[in-house]
Amino acid sequence: MSNVIENRAGAREQTARIARLNDLARRAMGIACTAVATVGFRSLPEDDQSQVRELIETYDAFTEDNDPHGERDFGTIYQLGDGSWTTERPRSQDEERERVFWKLDYYDRDMQFASEDAANPAITRRVLTIMLSDEY
Repeated sequence: MSNVIENRAGAREQTARIARLNDLARRAMGIACTAVATVGFRSLPEDDQSQVRELIETYDAFTEDNDPHGERDFGTIYQLGDGSWTTERPRSQDEERERVFWKLDYYDRDMQFASEDAANPAITRRVLTIMLSDEY
């Protein structure tokens, strides 16, 4: 029984470490991770791109629904009909003009394969991708 408890505690600590590294990657895009944007996202006006990046850096709208594993590695930013951007899901489709996804992936140091341990920054490179939802 104690091995099961130790394994669960170890898994929780690993998940918490991944979440902290992902938070750092979002807050320091281009420094703590490689940041890439799709053609669709880059086609948005510069001001909109800047607003979305700022919301990604400060993103804290994680729930059990959008973050079931607790790694804080995916999120959605919404553009409302008035052109403003938010992390809050609009009440209806009519209120939403655009939807942007961001996600973090974990690669080995050579960017060839998936990382063997996303909780270990010595062997993991994070890539944050920003895309329009219809590009997912």
